[in-house]
Amino acid sequence: MKLDQVIATRSNKTIYRSGDFAVKVFSEDFSKVDVLNEALNQARVEETGLNIPAVQEVLKIDGKWAIVSDYVEGKTLAQLVEEAPDKKADYIAMMVDLQILVHSKRAANLNRLREKMHRKISQANLDDATKYELQTRLESRPKHYKVCHGDFYFSNIILKPDGTPYIIDWSHVTQGNASADVARTYLLFWLAGDVAGAELYLKLYAEKTGTAKHYVKGWLPIVAASQSVKGNEKEREFLLSWATVVDFE
Repeated sequence: MKLDQVIATRSNKTIYRSGDFAVKVFSEDFSKVDVLNEALNQARVEETGLNIPAVQEVLKIDGKWAIVSDYVEGKTLAQLVEEAPDKKADYIAMMVDLQILVHSKRAANLNRLREKMHRKISQANLDDATKYELQTRLESRPKHYKVCHGDFYFSNIILKPDGTPYIIDWSHVTQGNASADVARTYLLFWLAGDVAGAELYLKLYAEKTGTAKHYVKGWLPIVAASQSVKGNEKEREFLLSWATVVDFE
């Protein structure tokens, strides 16, 4: 397998194109369990009928674990927004429609978002009283079992040349409450410094689903705390500042 075209790089993985395939190569110290779990969860999402790259193989390349999936030809919404910023509102509307479609699916064997968030909040750099408050809030939320992408943003949506959208990077997928997934995307807009985009995104989601914006915002401290255990120091500080705000509702 020839790996000579880098598609993207992250702190612990590099994604290559190899002919008709995308090959995600993880760092040597990356957990075998996490690699196999990611491939399994992506395969589970395939069964929902969503347009996503199909997993073809899990293997080792030069001692590093790798996941081989179909390569999706096209441009990400992030690239398209950069090329045509005047169409940004249209792309946000498209993203909302796609996320609603994702949330309409079920995959019973996916990990539970609620359990993952409980675990992450317990690891967050917060005092015990705040952790208890956030976990109590989490337990009070309605229990849903919708497919939640976990990192739904412009960069993870590809438009093929014929206009067909594909959703990529399912490493954080779980099943749970859709509004938690929406709160995560809202925070991703903020992390990118795009407050106007965040508000338009939430406005459109609320209008299209009949969900109250204050209900989604009530998830923000919970989601921010659970996300604060990863990422760089600047992102952690930002998320922790949201995690300690308890009056969104």
